[in-house]
Amino acid sequence: MATAFEIKKELCDIGRRIYQNGFVAANDGNFSVKINDNEFYCTPTGVSKGFMTPDMILKVDGKGNMLEPNAKYKPSSEFKMHLRVYQERPDVNAVVHAHPPIATAHAVCGMALDTYIMPEAIISLGTVPLTKYGTPSTMEIPDAISEAFQNHDAVLLQNHGALSVGVSLINAYFKMETLEYFAKVSYYAKQLGGGQELTCEQIEKLLEVRKQMGVPGRHPGCSRCAHRGTPECHCLTPDQKATCQCHSEASGSKAASEDLVNEITKKVIAALK
Repeated sequence: MATAFEIKKELCDIGRRIYQNGFVAANDGNFSVKINDNEFYCTPTGVSKGFMTPDMILKVDGKGNMLEPNAKYKPSSEFKMHLRVYQERPDVNAVVHAHPPIATAHAVCGMALDTYIMPEAIISLGTVPLTKYGTPSTMEIPDAISEAFQNHDAVLLQNHGALSVGVSLINAYFKMETLEYFAKVSYYAKQLGGGQELTCEQIEKLLEVRKQMGVPGRHPGCSRCAHRGTPECHCLTPDQKATCQCHSEASGSKAASEDLVNEITKKVIAALK
């Protein structure tokens, strides 16, 4: 088991990574580590996370009250959303909140990361939902994220940033890295005309890989495609689509509709002569 100093040092190391990667600016961001059900280490407010030292890290209880005296630093007012995650997800031992620019741009634009285009992101995160806006430092954000974290390990906070969780601090941090890379690839893909989503069959194979790897945490899985039976369906591979009854029926229906339109057009033209 890590000592108090080792945990504090790791929080500082992660702070430098987050700052150097441009995931936060100035004094933004906050993260924490769970010791037990009523003891946590968290980052202080009003301090750049890239320049923290172990003496700045605070020990707090399950209500955010300080357990060790520290006249110079105070816990982040956003620790409330960390506590909500810890209360509802016993498997979570660390929480990271940051403002990675591309992911935050999606959050500002009201765009969830809801496409399955990258195997690595699929295995690690699945989709990343957008939670409704909440005023920072209030209970609005904890209330907004509660439902999403039942099946996800990372979320976008509308007009705010992102939140990731994990079984350890490094695990939660890596999910934040994956989230930002996923957002960046999604952004570039849109500029090139749109990413090619994987089929449900391909996604299910990746989820089996996730299972075999023993990846910890929650995952939204692969819900049945809402476009089944249409050309936009991603449930089947191209070869399967060619023989799929639903696609055959859809094609037949489309052809029948075209014949009907042609027939009506002929009758209209004839009536005008």
